[in-house]
Amino acid sequence: MHRLWGFFGRDFTEFGAFSMFHHSSKLQYQVRVDKPSPAFAKHLQQAIGGIEGEIRVAMQYFFQAMGARGDSKYRDMLMMTATEELSHIEFLGHAVALNLEGAPVEVQDEAAKDPVVHAILGGMNPRHILSSGLSAMPVNANGVPFDMSHVYATGNLAADMMANATAESGGRVLASRLYNMTDDAGMKDMLSFLIARDTMHQQQWLAVIEELGGWEAALPIPNSTPQEHEATEHSYYFLNTSLDEPTPQGRWTSGPSLDGRGTFSVMEKPEPLGQKPDLGKAKPKTGTQTEQQ
Repeated sequence: MHRLWGFFGRDFTEFGAFSMFHHSSKLQYQVRVDKPSPAFAKHLQQAIGGIEGEIRVAMQYFFQAMGARGDSKYRDMLMMTATEELSHIEFLGHAVALNLEGAPVEVQDEAAKDPVVHAILGGMNPRHILSSGLSAMPVNANGVPFDMSHVYATGNLAADMMANATAESGGRVLASRLYNMTDDAGMKDMLSFLIARDTMHQQQWLAVIEELGGWEAALPIPNSTPQEHEATEHSYYFLNTSLDEPTPQGRWTSGPSLDGRGTFSVMEKPEPLGQKPDLGKAKPKTGTQTEQQ
């Protein structure tokens, strides 16, 4: 397989049955910083190690691909996009390093005027000096390491596609905010590319849902759960739990359900269906008070 745009590529053919990763020395997209900003380098870390960032989606797509069953084209698509996300980590990391390298003297001088500003290095993450030697780290904008807790891979294709569309939506929101936080033309150019790729990725994950038959066929997820396992009398009413507000009317309160299996309705002032919880006496030797036993 050809290397996509000269970044991390997967070779499915050269080594027969073996699948492996290859790296080109060139970035997927040009990175240019006209005026280095250590503070903006800190902000860019969110796009690397934040919950909206590239490490998250790369790992999410990798693990979804490794657990994908069914038509192999979906596994291939996931793996190819996971690989692209690795390239985004790479050029964002380069952008962080360029923003940290050669910071203008006037920034340092301005920070020195104010002891408080000086103490926080003018908004810079001190670990960019102390821990990484003026380079990117696998952390978010607050310096918290990415811990994989927001990697979602269920083994259900439709559920994963919806999670992916949500992830790309959050990523595009973040890229748009970063775009608005800088006046550096080079950074705006790089971020405009990321915004565009997030557009494509949102579209491709939702296109899978459409290819699977659209919302009516995909919902409810999983669509393989036998209907007799579901208390369907509770499946399609909107519950108004407010004591003093009327039900907000919308597509979700009337008309056919999106899966075509029911009709939306509203339950006003719902009555509890369960019992009052009572655990009874505590067991002896459980460290409770004598009065509890």
